[in-house]
Amino acid sequence: MTRCAGLLARARANPASLRFTDACILAECFGWVLARQRGSHRIFKRPGTARLLNLQDVGGMAKPYQVRQLLADIAALGGAREP
Repeated sequence: MTRCAGLLARARANPASLRFTDACILAECFGWVLARQRGSHRIFKRPGTARLLNLQDVGGMAKPYQVRQLLADIAALGGAREP
């Protein structure tokens, strides 16, 4: 199992327990690129889509609703397929 597949499985199993750095890595695995950072917020963009992805660091953890948004965007791209 690759690192990206492992992170995806952990995020799907429990979005509330995903570390912020792991959420950022997972986003990058599926083609998102860091566009800007301001404070605890990292904004990612993905070529070919107009939608931005916001991830926020709260005590080292990603916010669960933002992880669920990331998972929904990954599913819209075609599921667990890695680029």
